[in-house]
Amino acid sequence: MEGNKITSESIDEYIAKFAPEVQEILQTLRKVIKESAPDAEEKISWQMPTFVLHGNLVHFAAYKNHIGFYPAPSGIDAFKYELSEYKGAKGSVQFPIEKTLPYELISEIVKFRVAENIKQAKGKLKKHK
Repeated sequence: MEGNKITSESIDEYIAKFAPEVQEILQTLRKVIKESAPDAEEKISWQMPTFVLHGNLVHFAAYKNHIGFYPAPSGIDAFKYELSEYKGAKGSVQFPIEKTLPYELISEIVKFRVAENIKQAKGKLKKHK
């Protein structure tokens, strides 16, 4: 099942469309993101589970052979060494579905993105004053 072809109204609905073993991975990933960004809100954006805090924070999606994680180019760049063993692109990384996801690393990336978005939001506030 291709994750990007699924339309869902909520993250719960999105996760429910996958096989139980994939649901378990997605629920754990969701929990790690929530714990790392407790003030972030959940929504579906670009047909993917998304966490938002002063703008998009991270997205994730399930595919046939991997879990896509999208922490924006800055999130990939800041952790390029740690992510070097995974396939990825400018703003994304692919975690193979048959291996345990690096939840600690994901948590660090999410916390980095939270700090980045808060800093950008404060910068915008200063400009408006």
